[in-house]
Amino acid sequence: MAKNHGNQIKDDKLYEDLRDKGESKEKAARIANAKAGGSLDHKSTQLEDRTKDELYEEAQEIGIEGRSDMTKDELVKAIRSH
Repeated sequence: MAKNHGNQIKDDKLYEDLRDKGESKEKAARIANAKAGGSLDHKSTQLEDRTKDELYEEAQEIGIEGRSDMTKDELVKAIRSH
């Protein structure tokens, strides 16, 4: 049974499997949440086409620190670097 990681992680088992394989917490969370939500394909595959709120939510899901002070361009850059 996978440990419950709270509401930030939507697929705890996949998250743990990815972490066991050496993926970072951020990348494992992003993949586990996207897979669980059935949304590996976002409304827009281009980050620039998303709203700042959408980018903020993704940054929150993958655990990017300082996101509340970031501009839309900074959020795009931070998400891409994870």
